[in-house]
Amino acid sequence: MNTYKRILLKLSGEMLGENGKLFDHDIIDNVANTLVKIAESGVELGVVIGAGNIWRGRQGGEMDRVTADQMGMLGTVINCLCMRDAVQRAGGDAVVMSAFEMNRVCEVYNTQHALQHLKSGKIVFFAAGSGNPFFSTDTAVVLRAVEVGADAILLAKNIDGVYTADPKKDPTATLIREISYEKAQDMRLKVMDSAAFALCAENKVPVVRVFGLYDPEDIVKVLSGDDMGTILHPEQ
Repeated sequence: MNTYKRILLKLSGEMLGENGKLFDHDIIDNVANTLVKIAESGVELGVVIGAGNIWRGRQGGEMDRVTADQMGMLGTVINCLCMRDAVQRAGGDAVVMSAFEMNRVCEVYNTQHALQHLKSGKIVFFAAGSGNPFFSTDTAVVLRAVEVGADAILLAKNIDGVYTADPKKDPTATLIREISYEKAQDMRLKVMDSAAFALCAENKVPVVRVFGLYDPEDIVKVLSGDDMGTILHPEQ
């Protein structure tokens, strides 16, 4: 499991829930066991988790967008606390770092402290997104990856890669195995939002792997060299 030295893993909040809602503790424990296995292999692991099992900003209706997004960021803190507990019960070591100041709940994010934790073998859960409304957790995972110098970003989704169109709507859609950030953005592929794409391209993030997480062991397979899913990279 030595394809990458330091990675940022993005997990959807829905995958932690029962039918995508709230928490399925069997799934959470399975994911935690896999994360511990990765950390014990020597890979430095940071994790960003969405909040879709709890709240999405667009659910706010007529609610003020800033308030709705703040609720979503707080939802990611809840998910990260839940996963930290599961990791610790699985025998691993983990810390939650929040973009918000929440000193009685978790650490405040600081790049140098995050690097110290990663180098010491702790799994670092990056919570509260970027700390700002109007930015998705896609942007947050890329931002943290750039800040800590990650070798790769792994986007574990509920679909097995990037397609030319939405395969649920277009039966002719085909899986793209490899593509540059710039071309994916030009094609308006719905992998990440535009801000995340721009960060990847401008900072030449070495690689983003997009794959389906039907089994937590799929993460281990990708780290062991399996070419499942789609590889995104800077323009050559």
